[in-house]
Amino acid sequence: MRLVPWTSDDLGRRMDDVLAVFGEAMSYHPQALAVRRGYITTHLQRPYFRAIASLSDTGHLLGFAYGYHSEPGQWWHDQVSAVLDPAARQRWLTDCFEVVELHVRPAAQGHGLGEAQLRALLAMTGAATTLLSTPEADEQASRAWRLYRRTGFLDVSRHLLFPGDPRPFAVLGRPLPMTH
Repeated sequence: MRLVPWTSDDLGRRMDDVLAVFGEAMSYHPQALAVRRGYITTHLQRPYFRAIASLSDTGHLLGFAYGYHSEPGQWWHDQVSAVLDPAARQRWLTDCFEVVELHVRPAAQGHGLGEAQLRALLAMTGAATTLLSTPEADEQASRAWRLYRRTGFLDVSRHLLFPGDPRPFAVLGRPLPMTH
């Protein structure tokens, strides 16, 4: 297995593989993946786009992560900004790298790929903070939650409902750079 930094063009070329990993990791139906294709294509043009891929020795995509600088006018940024008080907005959103997606194929989970991807992705940014959202879950049972807690992510907002998704989400953040 090797971690490979990807440009937006690299991710765009491997979009079908990216969507396959996304679908496996999130148990999404094909129609939901078609919508994600449109979102991801838009994300490829965002300021300071960064991506990392986990590839097998044969080039098979095992996982990926990407993000970009979070700015006013971006849907997720504006949704999160609206629920934060002014001090929290200043702290978390002034110079923020948004981790948009972080996924590992279920068969490859449990071997440190998610953490390796997260650390490599965040090492690629010079932002002061990072934020991500994740569905609310049992923190002890969820691999994602255990990863975020292990890597120092703190609660920024809990039980946030995004338009179009009935699940409550947590917004988690941490200062950068990661030193541990």
